[in-house]
Amino acid sequence: MTRRQTRRLDWGFPRWRGYGAESEAVKVRLCDRHGCDLPGDRPAPKSPNSPEKWWFCETHAGEYNKNWDYFAGLTAEEAAEREANERRDASGYQDPKHYGWAGPGDGSRSRDELRALDALGLEVDAEFDAVRVAWRKLAKENHPDVKPGDAAAAERFRQIQAAYDVLRAAEERRLAL
Repeated sequence: MTRRQTRRLDWGFPRWRGYGAESEAVKVRLCDRHGCDLPGDRPAPKSPNSPEKWWFCETHAGEYNKNWDYFAGLTAEEAAEREANERRDASGYQDPKHYGWAGPGDGSRSRDELRALDALGLEVDAEFDAVRVAWRKLAKENHPDVKPGDAAAAERFRQIQAAYDVLRAAEERRLAL
């Protein structure tokens, strides 16, 4: 007759077995999607404001959340207020501030320069010679002496002149370096 062992090997210190080497069965929750036999380790609410949850695998959780509209049923003001509150409360998860300064382009131009190029109708990578040509052409078309009494042309001329001044100052700074 064989005697049954009653003493375990991990009865004291040091533990003689590795942690997590228990022989008990581990409960695995399966994905709640019909026919899926993967582990369901991603919770999803069954309905809004309900504590009950579905448990999906990664693939089916993505499928479940694909068309989720977080701001459904809210007015624009309520949605903006909720977004502002959540941005304030979750400041650790904000977009990094160092990405916000540049905007479009390759980083060699400031926002004012990009706006000035847009006012002159040029691409963000335009050289200063192209800036000068576009400025002269638009200034000749919209000059108050050419179109006297036209307030829209006078305003457009002021915008063109301000854009050229911004770009000229930036070019002078680049040449000075």
